[in-house]
Amino acid sequence: MKSMMTSLLLAALAAAALPASAETVVIVSQKNPATRMFSEQAAQFFLGKSTMFTPIDQAEGSAIRTEFYHKVADKDAAQVKAIWSKLEFTGKGTPPKEYHSDAEVRKAVAADPKAIGYISKAAVDDSVKVILTLP
Repeated sequence: MKSMMTSLLLAALAAAALPASAETVVIVSQKNPATRMFSEQAAQFFLGKSTMFTPIDQAEGSAIRTEFYHKVADKDAAQVKAIWSKLEFTGKGTPPKEYHSDAEVRKAVAADPKAIGYISKAAVDDSVKVILTLP
C-alpha cells in the first residue's frame, strides 16, 4: 500500500513538473477593424495565400512558432519553410518578419494596423486586440 501511494505521489509530482502549455492568441492592432478570425483564415496570412494582413512571426525554432503552425495549418517548420522558399523563388511573396519575443511581436503589431501576429495569451495588453485564441 505504501509503495502504491509513493508511486502515485511521484507520478503526480512528475506531471506537475511538466510545463503547462501557454495559450497562444492571434493579435491585431487596436486600429484594425477585425474582431475575430478562424484558424484557417490565420493560416492563409502566415502561409502567403493572402496579403490582406501583414504577418509578424516569432523566431524560427521557438516553441510558440512550432505550436502555432501545427495548430493553425497542421504544418511543421520544414513544411512552412518550403512554402515560403517556393513563394520567394517565384517572386510571389516574402516571408514574415521575425521577432524574438512576445513583447517585440506585440509592439510591431500594435504599431501597424495591417499587421497580424501571435503571442502567449499572458503577454496581451491593451495595445493589441485578440481575434483568435488557439485551443
